Amino acid sequence: MSKIRRYFASGLLITIPVFVTLYLIYTVARFIDNIWGKFVNIYFVKHFGFSVPGVGLVLGIITVFAIGFVATNFIGKRIFKSVEGWFLKFPLIKQIYPAMRQIVDSFMSKESPAFKKVVLVEYPSKGIWSVGFLTSDGCRELNEKTGRRLLHVFLANSPTPVTGFLILVPIENVKILDMAVEDGIKLIVSGGIVKPL
Repeated sequence: MSKIRRYFASGLLITIPVFVTLYLIYTVARFIDNIWGKFVNIYFVKHFGFSVPGVGLVLGIITVFAIGFVATNFIGKRIFKSVEGWFLKFPLIKQIYPAMRQIVDSFMSKESPAFKKVVLVEYPSKGIWSVGFLTSDGCRELNEKTGRRLLHVFLANSPTPVTGFLILVPIENVKILDMAVEDGIKLIVSGGIVKPL
């Protein structure tokens, strides 16, 4: 009986991460396919009598590559700047778009990554420690107003590290760890089950 239990537990350890990963990929692929494929498949059904699953996903990937190709050459950069300037004239968009652009830029940047270091801070109370990510070494105005050098620390939620909240912590109260950012993310995603080496 104990062997059966062990086999079943081992099977779960292998299959659950595989199924969750495949499900997430499938969900994202289906979402993208529905955006682009809906209109194309209306045409296919009307004229040929059948739909093509996955055509929207392929069109989405091709569109992203095409935009990237155009945006990286000289003329494309100028066109993109003009379109972006026009786009930012709309109310509400001009408040949301620049922030989204900065976030995406920081996540995609190799020179200045969004999460710089893994840190340890006493939060939510003294004697209780939380693992967070150093996102910035401070803001001049905040430092001047408080009279202290405050570091920006992002405390991520488990199991979704892209959500969380920002805390400003005096530099002397932040312990910078040698842990790699990837290991810090694994630690948070797993709820502390996966321990860094």
